[in-house]
Amino acid sequence: MTKLVVTADDFGLSPEVNAAVVEANRRGILTAASLMVGAPAWEEAVALAKAAPGLKVGLHLCLVHARPVLTPERIPDLVDARGRLREDMAFIGAAIFFSARARSQAEAECRAQFERFAGTGLSFDHVNAHNHFHIHPTVAAITARLAAEFRVPAVRVPAQPWRGMTAAGALTAAVMAPWTALARRRFLAAGLAVNDELHGLFETGAMDEAAWLRVAARLGDGVAEVYCHPATATKGVLAEEMPDYRHADELAALLSPRVREALERAGARRMAFAEAVR
Repeated sequence: MTKLVVTADDFGLSPEVNAAVVEANRRGILTAASLMVGAPAWEEAVALAKAAPGLKVGLHLCLVHARPVLTPERIPDLVDARGRLREDMAFIGAAIFFSARARSQAEAECRAQFERFAGTGLSFDHVNAHNHFHIHPTVAAITARLAAEFRVPAVRVPAQPWRGMTAAGALTAAVMAPWTALARRRFLAAGLAVNDELHGLFETGAMDEAAWLRVAARLGDGVAEVYCHPATATKGVLAEEMPDYRHADELAALLSPRVREALERAGARRMAFAEAVR
């Protein structure tokens, strides 16, 4: 049997994302959302989540390509000239790994984000990270410590099964595999639950109905997560930061009767992480 967690990332990034998350949970197959607590519309997202008891929410930890919670003066090694978390992942990844000062700043920013989420009154359903940056070995250790401290039930492991994967996807998966495996071991050693497989990694921005039907046909047993990026429209910050994402198509897929029927035929039981890992 597949325990299926259907997650929308970037909750709080914009009103269009927030509206899509609520609609996909109310009328579609979405079970959970990952909240960016430094994003422009995060407070609206919290209010909407509190009014939607069927929606479970986790923390979308951000150390790259986002707005920080701490002031730029507190984390100078992590931000660019605009005061935003840097976009060059290779540079910031190396800095956090090799520099004690950058590591300290990264842990402070992560703690601030955990604390802000805890302060909302929402229950942690899970934690993951923007651009899957939590599989960085240093960040994985920070995430494991904080998730255990804040009693988070589960952490996403971005390990997509090889079955049905394209050659390009297989190459990316092979590069990620050692870091993903190390992160999985760290999370489990900290007493945290993890998903057995993840889908959507190589369909980011294009989890439309056809992609969902392919995923439904190859779900394995255990805890599977499918993540996506729905929005009612690609405008504002979405048009600036991810103009090629098909946000509206992703929302339509979450509302699709064909997708729901395919998941039912596959024997997938939809739930959030907190229920799936009990």
